Amino acid sequence: MKRSLLTLTLILASLAPSTLLASPKGNNVLNLKESITDDAIIYPESFETDARKLLESWYMKNYTDTDDRYRSSGNPATTDAVIRQRLADMPTVIDMPFNQIVRSYIDRYMERGRPLVASLLGLGTYYMPIFEQALEAERLPLELKYLPVIESALDPNAVSRSGAGGLWQFMPAAAKGYDLEISSLVDERRDPYRSSQKAARMLHDLYDTYGDWSLAIAAYNCGPGAVNKALRRAGGDPKKHDFWSIYEYLSPETRGYVPMFIAANYVMNYYKEHNISPVLPTRPLVTDTIGVSSRVHFDQISKVLDIPKEELRILNPQFRADIIPGSASRQYMLILPAQQIQAYIMSEDEILAYEASKYARRMDAEPGEMPEDAVPALDDVDEELLVATRASVEDDDTDAPAPNAGPVRQDGITPRRRTITHTVTKGETISDIAARYEVRVSDIRTWNSLRRNAVRVGQKLRIETSVANVGGQQATAANANKPGSANATPAKTSTKSQTKTSTRPKTKAAPAKPVKHTIRKGESLTTIAKKYGVTIDALRKANGLTGDALRAGKTLKIPAKKASASGSKKSKTASNSKKKKSSKKKASKRR
Repeated sequence: MKRSLLTLTLILASLAPSTLLASPKGNNVLNLKESITDDAIIYPESFETDARKLLESWYMKNYTDTDDRYRSSGNPATTDAVIRQRLADMPTVIDMPFNQIVRSYIDRYMERGRPLVASLLGLGTYYMPIFEQALEAERLPLELKYLPVIESALDPNAVSRSGAGGLWQFMPAAAKGYDLEISSLVDERRDPYRSSQKAARMLHDLYDTYGDWSLAIAAYNCGPGAVNKALRRAGGDPKKHDFWSIYEYLSPETRGYVPMFIAANYVMNYYKEHNISPVLPTRPLVTDTIGVSSRVHFDQISKVLDIPKEELRILNPQFRADIIPGSASRQYMLILPAQQIQAYIMSEDEILAYEASKYARRMDAEPGEMPEDAVPALDDVDEELLVATRASVEDDDTDAPAPNAGPVRQDGITPRRRTITHTVTKGETISDIAARYEVRVSDIRTWNSLRRNAVRVGQKLRIETSVANVGGQQATAANANKPGSANATPAKTSTKSQTKTSTRPKTKAAPAKPVKHTIRKGESLTTIAKKYGVTIDALRKANGLTGDALRAGKTLKIPAKKASASGSKKSKTASNSKKKKSSKKKASKRR
């Protein structure tokens, strides 16, 4: 019996400290705000932020400079009493008590986190006015502007391991509950203005729920559910509790949240007393907003208004793919330097028209159709490559026609250009058609008012060409009966003339000069072989090619066409018959 009583006494003694810490506010013997300690402090992800990366960002390089007065000085020894007094002197509505936990976070900032504090001070010159504006609109204490310091280290693109994102680290569910858009193109958690407005609204709602700022700040971190659970476990009247009285019943991560908030307020106000070199603004970044109701890419804005794309990204981190997906039904706010707002208004049509086809969405698609950028136009060929190609053609001593010059007749006269109608067949591309008629892709697009390089099966295209053989395609009515037209009927040759021609003495044909072809952008072995009437294998063999890859500007040897077997047989038969006839004539003369 005595042993049981002794055991019970030891258990109660061991529970005494916890019971003391959990007592309702005002009923405990010790002041928990000042005396509470914790040896298992967990530092948040914001402490792991790469300070050098922040310091080397586009904004820091272009709008700030480092004050080096304190760079060689270390952190001076500061007593607890001094820090306690400094916290008490801060003009804040929210209590800023001092204890061992708060001191541990202050030391973490002032010793190992000195570069991080310097970058936070520099970024704060841009972000703090935005936070203050949102807090003022909700009539909240301005010291809450330092919550993003511990949430995201003032990085709008920060994403935690749990999925929270943005300056104020909204979880996706909470963000949607406060009407923040999250999609593949837009994440308003990253929008400095929109996220600050919604964070201020949420903090206002949490304070209305608990009536205590320390509990409201804790609930912002871990959610009202976790705080309510801690209040129930602590017992007593929930209205008499604060963060410190339920400290033991919170998760390890949330326990450090309020002490860290106090430390952030101290650091951002007393960094000079700890010899931290601040990052100071060299020129003000004054911004304004404009509503955009059309889909526009950052590249278009950057090129027309001459604004660095990095600056657009810094000011508008909510647009995840550099695209503002505005429409008639949804307007998005674009943040620009104030002096550029009027320029955007005056140049909006020019911005939307700049390389519009490149940035336009593909609205329609047909099976087998290639995207516009898949088949390169000859207009996009590098100018140096074009010069090199022209030079190689001019220096070539062969009789091969120059690119786009059209075939040359035996009398040295280039055939006149004529207009034909080409019907697109299955598998043909606009580059194939251009190569076939020795014209440019851009010309075909101009003649047919095409916005893209894509063509579809059965589509009729107007072509102006000087190629003699157009493969059976139909000419237009205006040119159908002209000499040399595709539909022109060849003149009949009399039998008499044929006989005379056949009896003329044959001259030995001069060996044909080798033909060379300079590869143009977009051409393939298939199109080149088809153009010269040779096989792909023959092309490979003549040029020592092992694959199908071609490089624009390179010269290919075109092998000569081989005579068909039937043709050779006919020629042999004809020669044999002539020999027989001549032998018969000689025999008759002898007789």
